[in-house]
Amino acid sequence: MFFSKSKDKDGVAVSNRSVGNKAEDLACKYLKKTGYKILERNFTIRGGEIDIIAIEKNILVFVEVKARYNHAFGSPRESITYFKLKALQKTALIYIQQINWGNRPYRFDFLGIDYALSQELPEIELERNILN
Repeated sequence: MFFSKSKDKDGVAVSNRSVGNKAEDLACKYLKKTGYKILERNFTIRGGEIDIIAIEKNILVFVEVKARYNHAFGSPRESITYFKLKALQKTALIYIQQINWGNRPYRFDFLGIDYALSQELPEIELERNILN
């Protein structure tokens, strides 16, 4: 399978999949430390994917993770478009139906990982409830 290449701050090519996996691993560790219980990673349906699905204080949380090694295409937060949010919502509704979540609360969070200044100590930004 072909994955496009990004470049880190030193100009070294890295695949988007390896960046994504590394970011999701770090995101899971960070979320666990802040009280989230990870249920699933990379839940995929036709037309959508959710990076991390977790529970925090009895709320089902769908987490979009974005990482950037440089800001050539903007910050991690700037990568969340209207169309991405719509795809997240659609995919989340399928998941909610599959697990019979019912009318219990759920939300969408964003976790950005910015390696632009330091690959050893990236900046991590967690934004809860990005749709409100």
